[in-house]
Amino acid sequence: MEVAPAVCLLLLASVSLLTTVHSGKVLVFPVDGSHWVNMNLIIQGLHARGHEVTVVRTATSWYVKESVPHYTSLTITLPEAISIEKEDFFVTFLVKMLAIKKEGGSPMAFVSFYWEMLGALSKIHQQASMVGVQMLEDKTLMQKLRDTQYDVVLIDPGLPVGVLVAHELGLPTVFNVRWITSGEGHFVVAPSPTSYVPTSGMVLSDKMTFLQRIRNTLQYGLNTFIDKFVVCPVYDRLVEKYFGSSLNFYHMLQAADIWLMRVDYVFEFPRPTMPNIVYIGGFQCKPSSPLPSELEDFVQSSGDHGFILMSLGTLVKGLPKEITSEIAAAFAQLPQKVIWRHAGERPDNLGNNTLLLKWLPQNDLLGHPKIKAFVSHGGTNGIYESIYHGVPVIGVPLLFDQPENVLRLEVRGAAIVLDVTRITTESFLDAVRKVVNEPVYRNNMKRLSGLHRDRPMHPLDTALFWIEFVMRNKGAAHLRTESYKMPWYSYYPIDVFCFLTGLVLLLTVVFVKTVKFLCCRIFGKRKPKQE
Repeated sequence: MEVAPAVCLLLLASVSLLTTVHSGKVLVFPVDGSHWVNMNLIIQGLHARGHEVTVVRTATSWYVKESVPHYTSLTITLPEAISIEKEDFFVTFLVKMLAIKKEGGSPMAFVSFYWEMLGALSKIHQQASMVGVQMLEDKTLMQKLRDTQYDVVLIDPGLPVGVLVAHELGLPTVFNVRWITSGEGHFVVAPSPTSYVPTSGMVLSDKMTFLQRIRNTLQYGLNTFIDKFVVCPVYDRLVEKYFGSSLNFYHMLQAADIWLMRVDYVFEFPRPTMPNIVYIGGFQCKPSSPLPSELEDFVQSSGDHGFILMSLGTLVKGLPKEITSEIAAAFAQLPQKVIWRHAGERPDNLGNNTLLLKWLPQNDLLGHPKIKAFVSHGGTNGIYESIYHGVPVIGVPLLFDQPENVLRLEVRGAAIVLDVTRITTESFLDAVRKVVNEPVYRNNMKRLSGLHRDRPMHPLDTALFWIEFVMRNKGAAHLRTESYKMPWYSYYPIDVFCFLTGLVLLLTVVFVKTVKFLCCRIFGKRKPKQE
């Protein structure tokens, strides 16, 4: 008879716990552009679970809208728009890069371009840091944020100004991350031996020759230099201004409670990791939905040949017409239908089998049974969607991490990679025919797809669980190493090596002196016999 009350109490406790979990408050600092697509999915998931989400955006945000049902926006007006929020920023960047490659990549032109890129990088972080200045200087706003009593701050640390606001509010932080100020996120929080971990910016696998290891180590040094002397000083000045000289921005960055890493080791090369890194690679992937009727009719008209999908992301309109015309001429010779996301000038030589669209349902097309191959620039979202649906890739990387991404598929036999500046009708046609007609590429991608899907829970659910974990437990300090607080000579134990070396030398000297002393005492007493 006494079991029922106990059960009731248990149910009430469970309901109370669920109410606590599902009434949390999350403050979000996103990065605009393609990064926002990922962050928005997590925000939608949090909203669906009953959490209140506030998104910090700038008045000039490209993708982050002000009025949306699943979050409340906090709009910050800056003196100057952040460069990456300008639609033509990446297009201009791409055109310059392609021009240098096309001219043969002379050292002087490359150095000039790299110097200009460093200047642009510093300017972007200076512009982004003003979000922190505007917020920290607005005492009324900061008090309002304190009174709201947020449970956690969710940050995309590509532009890490949210770290400063989270520190001021004394809140635990969760990173939605792959890229950070110094490149790939692992390099900030986990051991990264350059002997087998490719450095950001190096198109290398984890099996490197001696010369490749030299290049990889030098690139790691360059990345560290850029982070220390180009990026971090922008935020260090703010840290000193608002929190004093005893704090270090880089240490604040490393102190995040949980790192939601947009990586899956089906795609990434194996490497050391840490307890507070949670892997959510491919969390944006989902089963395909039916296509719009007109698009479905076009796909069905391909018959047994199927169709090829091509999308180069938001940068496609930056490709010169002479390159797109070579691609179009190659497509025209194929028996397959082609659906091409293209927003630029209409290419020459376009065949009747090719449909140009300014927008297309990429995930739904990749999941269609008639698809044969995916021509992609190597953006992370598209790569994971192609893995999820088992579609082999023809990689045409353009910028940033894209060459590294398509290399990982090529190493696994699921892609062919082309240099965009050297594409001809013949080379492109040959690559497409190989991927479409040789079963090895599709079979390898199907194997990756099976591995990617074989997990205990969907990676989006994993991400939401760990955000709520931090909310419930007011952080995750027990999973975070304190090694980032150690000086470099202690971390790499140079001081221990020096001490042990000195001790060995001291013992050696003592041993030699002792032996010499004993020898002198023993043999010094023996006098030569006189005749």
